[in-house]
Amino acid sequence: MDYAQLSHDLAALCRTTAGFIRQEAATFDRAKIEHKGLHDLVSYVDQETERRLVAGLRQLLPEAGFITEEGTAGPDSHTEGFTWIIDPLDGTTNFVHGLPVYSISVALTQHKELVVGVVHEVNHDESFRAVRGGGAFCNDQPIHVTDVPKLNGALIATGFPYKDFGQMPDYLQILGTFMSSCQGLRRMGSAAVDLAYVAAGRFEGYFEFNLNSYDVAAGILLVREAGGHVTQFLTDGDPLFGREVLASNGLLHNEMQAAIGKFWR
Repeated sequence: MDYAQLSHDLAALCRTTAGFIRQEAATFDRAKIEHKGLHDLVSYVDQETERRLVAGLRQLLPEAGFITEEGTAGPDSHTEGFTWIIDPLDGTTNFVHGLPVYSISVALTQHKELVVGVVHEVNHDESFRAVRGGGAFCNDQPIHVTDVPKLNGALIATGFPYKDFGQMPDYLQILGTFMSSCQGLRRMGSAAVDLAYVAAGRFEGYFEFNLNSYDVAAGILLVREAGGHVTQFLTDGDPLFGREVLASNGLLHNEMQAAIGKFWR
């Protein structure tokens, strides 16, 4: 398998599909949104984007299974061979409200290991691409995490709970710790974008919980291939299906884990 060529083909598919999202954003009607759960929105744009991605991916790799957010490829099937993991519109709430931070996220696993990932930030038309062992790129230019060694020189990203509030008190204390110990805390509204920005050196770190594999799969590979480190909050456990992600430039990973560990249960 030529993963490098596959990553280029995947990036081209995502760029074309991002054009459809931009076109729909210009005339989107909020009355067309649906609710999958508390504060969990979906629109026909999510669904149609996913259908277009699935159709294109089936041409690229017919034997692969799928894990998709909207279920348009049928039941999830994380195979021992190849599996595509797709979030067609990461940042749907931003999209619905006209806030221009949302992305397409697609990753490929082989034997359940991440091998290819693309995050396409729709509004800036930035294509973040990574291949296992082959580095990370933004619009085909190499990217790398920063060399900031301490939190007091770092810009950190996070996400806020929006439907699972059981650990809200702990999370608020963690947010307070980071607010007082780093240069700034940002909430973009797209986990895939947050991870891509860590890989590109725009953030030094990122943490969030209650996530799904399709939110983070491509971004995890991007950060790792850009020289960073990605784990669960307090352990080196696999973050892909672990529901929580801590990503950093590697140099301040232990400091971030220590800050989270004061309050996280």
